[in-house]
Amino acid sequence: MAENQAVCQCLNCNRPETIIPLVSLRYAGRPAWICSQCLPMLIHQPDRLAGKLAGAEELAPAPPLSS
Repeated sequence: MAENQAVCQCLNCNRPETIIPLVSLRYAGRPAWICSQCLPMLIHQPDRLAGKLAGAEELAPAPPLSS
């Protein structure tokens, strides 16, 4: 990583990419990063990210898998 490049952090738990893998995403035209442990929350309980991801309270959770 370049010395002048900022270290990215999870939008939910704020852990940096130096200690946990982060997944890059874009929402509403803005970049964001979420860690591998918080990603299920984005998928299944996006409303819990309200205040951390703009518009998260409007996102619908993924439908349950049918068996």
